[in-house]
Amino acid sequence: MINRVSRYCKFFFLILFVFTSSNLESQRLPDLKKIFGGGKGRNEMVEFTSKGLFTLGTESDPFGVSDAPEKQVSIKKFYIDKTEVSNKEYRRFVNYVRDSIIREKLARLALDLGLSEEDEGTIGMYAFKNPEPDPESVYEKYVYENYTLFEDDYYESRELNWDIELKWDPREYVDQYYFEIMDSMYIDRWDKEWTGVRMIDSRELKYRYKWYDAYAASKNPDKDRSEFVIEEVVPVYPDTLVWLKDFKYSFNNHMFSNYFWHSDYSDHPVVGVTWEQAKAYCNFKTYAYNQDFEKEGTPVFPAFRLPTEAEWEFAARGGDSENVYPWEGTELLDKNENFLANFKSEDGYGADTDVYTSEVAPKKRYHAQNNLFHMAGNVAEWTNSTYNPDSYEFISPLNPNYFDRENPKRVIRGGSWKDIAYFLRANVRDFELKDSARSYIGFRTVIDLLPN
Repeated sequence: MINRVSRYCKFFFLILFVFTSSNLESQRLPDLKKIFGGGKGRNEMVEFTSKGLFTLGTESDPFGVSDAPEKQVSIKKFYIDKTEVSNKEYRRFVNYVRDSIIREKLARLALDLGLSEEDEGTIGMYAFKNPEPDPESVYEKYVYENYTLFEDDYYESRELNWDIELKWDPREYVDQYYFEIMDSMYIDRWDKEWTGVRMIDSRELKYRYKWYDAYAASKNPDKDRSEFVIEEVVPVYPDTLVWLKDFKYSFNNHMFSNYFWHSDYSDHPVVGVTWEQAKAYCNFKTYAYNQDFEKEGTPVFPAFRLPTEAEWEFAARGGDSENVYPWEGTELLDKNENFLANFKSEDGYGADTDVYTSEVAPKKRYHAQNNLFHMAGNVAEWTNSTYNPDSYEFISPLNPNYFDRENPKRVIRGGSWKDIAYFLRANVRDFELKDSARSYIGFRTVIDLLPN
C-alpha cells in the first residue's frame, strides 16, 4: 500500500522551506475576508481619483537619470492598499496552499479507496464533497457526464471538504493513510537533527491558477479563446535565504530564522517574494474574497492586481504632480526632527530607529501620507509594469502601462529600508528581474472597483 500512496503523493508539485505547523497556524477557507479586511488603519483600501491631467516623472533628476521625463497622463479611479502586504497576510496564503494540498491528497486517495464521509475514523472524512452527481439534479448530471468524465484531471472539478479540521499531532492521525500522506509533506527525518523540529517541505507548496491573456487575444481574433488561457504554477513560500544572499559580509542569520514566521514580525512587510509570487497572491486574494461574497449573495469582486507604475506614482504623490515625496516639501524630517520614512540616511541604517523593516502601519512614526503608509521607504514595491528606460516616450497618455511578457524586468518603486534618500522620490524608477526575490522588496495590491 505504501507504493500506492507514494504514487498519489508524487502527483503534487511542491517548493522552498516551511516551518512546522505549530508555527504556521492552519487556516480554513471560509471567512477569509477577515484576513484582508477591517482593522483600524490596517488592511484597508484607499480611493484615488484623477481630477485632471497628472504629470509623471520629473523635469530634472538630481542624479541626471533620464528614464522618467515629464509626461502628462490621465488615470482612472482605482483603490490601493493602505499598507504593504504583511507577513501575517501572506502566511494565510501559504497556509491555504499547504492545507488545500493536504486535503486534496486525502480526498483523492479516499475516492480511490471507495471511502466516504460516512467512514468515520478514516481519511474518508476528508473525501470530496461531490464524488457523484445528485441524481435529482439535471444540471449536476449533465455537467458530470459531458465535462467531468472527459477532463484531463478527473479530480480537478471536485469540491474539497473544508468542514473537517486537519490533524497536526501524529498521535491524532485518523489512520495509516493519513499518516503516510502527512509524512510525504515533511522533509526527511534527519533534518530534525539540526532544526530541533521536523519541518514541512516548502517545495511541496505550489499554487496553480489560470488567467486569460486578453491583450494577446485581441491581436488574434480568429484563434480559439482557449489558446490564450495561461496556467501558472507558482511556488509560494518566500525565499528566507535572501537575508543571507543580499548581504554577503553581514550577519543576518536571525532575520533568516525568524522574519517570516515569528509573531514579532507578523505586522512587518513580507519580503523574499518574486513578482510571480506577488501576482499569485493577488489571484488568491480575489478567490478568497469571492468565496465569501458568493455565499452571501453579494456582488462578485473584480480581480485584485499589482498597480501599474503610473497608478503607484499617482498614489504616492497624492495626485499632486508637484510633490517630490509622499509628503509636501523636500525635507526628510518632520518639525520634531523625526524621520518621515524608513531608509538608510547619512547616519546609517538605524538613524530612523529601524535597522531593518518597520511595521506596515507603525503606531508612533512614519505616519500615513495621503492615507497610505510607506509609499517611500520600508520596502520597495513590485508594480505590474515592465521596465524600459524609454517607455515614457511611447506609453499612452490614457491609463499608461507598458507590459512585455518577454522582458523579465519589472518596475519597483518607493525605495526601501536599505536605500538612500534618492530612491524615496516618487518619480524615481528602478527595476528587478521578475523571478528575483530580495530582502527589501514587497508589494501592495490594487482593485478597479470596490463593491459596497
